Amino acid sequence: QVQLVESGGGLVQAGGSLRLSCAASGRTFNIYAMGWFRQAPGREREFVASITWSGGRTYYADSVKGRFTISRDNVKKTVFLQMNSLKPEDTAVYSCAGRDGSLAITRGAYHYWGQGTQVTVSS
Repeated sequence: QVQLVESGGGLVQAGGSLRLSCAASGRTFNIYAMGWFRQAPGREREFVASITWSGGRTYYADSVKGRFTISRDNVKKTVFLQMNSLKPEDTAVYSCAGRDGSLAITRGAYHYWGQGTQVTVSS
């Protein structure tokens, strides 16, 4: 089994920054790629960004490109999401996910999920 635990969410004003972390434990050798998703009230969970553990290849949703940066620390088995220039529409529960295949943007492609962390951006 793989356990994923997010941290770093909170309340921030528009234009501000937050850094989310996702710590992986357990059978992490099964994981090839990690992703961040978010879900706002009344909306479906949507893809934000993804990264491979080994090569560091990344992919971003258009809505966050240029503002968010995904990165990883292989030693600490942790994935980060640096969020800058935050907007009220970025308000959501952010969850990290892992999969044993290549980069993917659909939530159904991911096998392991964290509980999520709330990010609230005030205007």
